[in-house]
Amino acid sequence: MNSSTAQIPAGKGRIFSGIQPTGNLHLGNYLGAIRNWVALQHDFESIYCIVDLHAITVQQDPAQLRKSTREVAASLIASGISTEQSILFTQSCVPQHSELAWVFNCVTRLGWLNRMTQFKEKAGKNRENASVGLYSYPILMAADILTYKATHVPVGEDQKQHLELTRDIAQAFNSIYKKDVFPLPKPQIFGAATRVMSLRDGGVKMSKSDVSDNSRINLTDNPDIIMQKIRKAKTDPDALPSEIAGLSGRLEASNLIGIYAALADCRVEDVLFDFGGRGFGDFKPVLADLAVAKLSPIGDEMRYLLKNPDDIDSILTRGAEKASNIARPILAEVRDIVGFLGLSTDQMIKLNQDH
Repeated sequence: MNSSTAQIPAGKGRIFSGIQPTGNLHLGNYLGAIRNWVALQHDFESIYCIVDLHAITVQQDPAQLRKSTREVAASLIASGISTEQSILFTQSCVPQHSELAWVFNCVTRLGWLNRMTQFKEKAGKNRENASVGLYSYPILMAADILTYKATHVPVGEDQKQHLELTRDIAQAFNSIYKKDVFPLPKPQIFGAATRVMSLRDGGVKMSKSDVSDNSRINLTDNPDIIMQKIRKAKTDPDALPSEIAGLSGRLEASNLIGIYAALADCRVEDVLFDFGGRGFGDFKPVLADLAVAKLSPIGDEMRYLLKNPDDIDSILTRGAEKASNIARPILAEVRDIVGFLGLSTDQMIKLNQDH
């Protein structure tokens, strides 16, 4: 290995994205993020990370964390993430994330973190009892991205502020040390992000934390359960409109139409053209058949993978090795620039090569 390992192939950007090991991923996760990751791997050098270090910013049961990590890995692989074409690994297996996060702790200003709205939302009224890890979560996120000098990051609305902080940190580091070390990663935004809402309440996002399992379609649900959940999904008594304006105020109808359009990879207008004037009695069975066709293969593959956890662990280990090969020379460069006493960049790269 040499320093060119950290270079981005000509004509390609490098994309990084992470996902929490929450387990029990659902249709909202698939349409909102995972499906986009699958598409991105064809156009970018793609690095996808299961962020277990972020997960422990709130208390976790260790056995459940391991189980959830494997579930998320299985869902990504089953959904189409190629472990040959992309890099898939767990965050804690690449220590450079933590090392760079500490360096960034010493660059980031307190005022920047105080403006982060997600901490205020997650800490709630118990802010004084929140962990320091939860407070500095955005710094670790910046380190995740910049450990690989990623040029692009797919982001949703709730992460845009964190990406702006990442850019601020990169710029501050470059300015302090008068070196053009880190790129300013750009948001990779899709034309129409699919926001999937609860099947029981069109006003709230689909979530694994909802007490009702009927509020979501889990990626592990079998065809009968998928069809049952869609059949029971909340609707209104009116027929479907022929134009988008007719969906105004009809949250549940808008949600189901949006899910159909996303699964069919078509426009909402096209769905309304086909189903306008028809009732949900006609629409739901067609939506259920489409959901089963798209999601059942994913569920089948997930169940197969989860019966073979050693295979999942081997995939994640190989991914961590690939990620480390990119991260090590970048952190060696950072150590050299910061002035840490020890091996030079070239010596550290040679040491890693020898090992």
